[in-house]
Amino acid sequence: MIIDSKKYNGPCSCGRSHEMATQLAVIQPGCLKNFDQYLNDAGLTGKRAAIYDQNTYHAKNLVRPQTAQEIILNPENLHANESATSTVLSQLDPDVQILVAVGSGTIHDITRFCAKERGIPFVACPTAASVDGFCSTVSAMTWGGFKKTLPGVAPILVLADIDVIKEAPPALALSGVGDVLGKYTALADWKIAHALTGEFLCPEIEALTRKAVEEVYTSCRQIASGSPAAFERLTCGLLLSGLAMQMMGNSRPASGAEHHISHIIEMEPETLGIHSSALHGEKVGVGTALASGVYHKLAETADITPLVKEYPPITDALIRESYGDRLFDSIAQENRTDCMAAVTPQLLAKQWPAIREIIAQIPTREELEALYREIGAKTTLEDIQVDPALLPKLLAYSPLVRNRMTLMRIRRMIDAAD
Repeated sequence: MIIDSKKYNGPCSCGRSHEMATQLAVIQPGCLKNFDQYLNDAGLTGKRAAIYDQNTYHAKNLVRPQTAQEIILNPENLHANESATSTVLSQLDPDVQILVAVGSGTIHDITRFCAKERGIPFVACPTAASVDGFCSTVSAMTWGGFKKTLPGVAPILVLADIDVIKEAPPALALSGVGDVLGKYTALADWKIAHALTGEFLCPEIEALTRKAVEEVYTSCRQIASGSPAAFERLTCGLLLSGLAMQMMGNSRPASGAEHHISHIIEMEPETLGIHSSALHGEKVGVGTALASGVYHKLAETADITPLVKEYPPITDALIRESYGDRLFDSIAQENRTDCMAAVTPQLLAKQWPAIREIIAQIPTREELEALYREIGAKTTLEDIQVDPALLPKLLAYSPLVRNRMTLMRIRRMIDAAD
């Protein structure tokens, strides 16, 4: 498969003009063998440095790109943080003109941050179909102990060698499946916000993302058998999700309530006492099933007029109760201007039939969990080392992670959801 950005760049039916920094994504067995040719075709010339960790440096079937410098990081406790980026930046030769990320999502976040710092382009060579961030324009970092999104650059070129990707540990591909399937609830949240407040929604980006998630939904059962076609579809779905975010200029098409559940677990607020070593996509997959269950339960009510109340403000006391002192400042800042300000009980009740139709497009919790079990993916909170007794708090507190309208946040207006 080849994704050519020329098909998506330029004026759109939504009235905007979309631009991708990523020129080309190649998703084929053995494509790394033609690394030099692809770079030449993209006009990428100059001294190159490749960033690996020790595991990806020795990945099965990997044809290492020819570069003037290689920086190989210790994978033990490796995170996209100030320590890792400082290590890379201090070791980089001063005349390097192109960075090459060879590895996981962590390696890519480190590389894109360093490319931004140096003001040079980078090329993405994912070694596992684990996350949708390979084409991101921002770096998902842990900075000063906090989860933050920091400036980065999108790759000019992506070379996803399926011969390498299909040999990665199975958990990584299952994490990728979870990340892609999260788009079901993310897209629903986006469409619901559009229905309620007219928030901008591009039908072309929505359709592109929906096609990606549906192809993964129908093909992911073949991943266990090592089907190259299934790995191509999964990798393509992950890359298309990232490219959709490039087109949109933010993560709206790819991140909703399911990601907020994952994020609150990753932030480990002391008020919840949680810690999970599960992969990001594993947490997103579980979060998707949980959000789906809540959304379909809400949709059982045909007329919510008697249940709707004024939106309760997010107070400092609620934030401190939810996230504790360590995270208070960052969460409070995120919620200073509430995305729900324009939503009245009357508006919500009026738009409820349309919202129910949007919810109907999401697979049910039971359908998702059955699929997870069939493919061997993490399915429950227990599977990701989170106490199931914390579910009510996760659902109530997670919308505060991001000032973004989701049905999980809207749920605060519905008495039956308390």
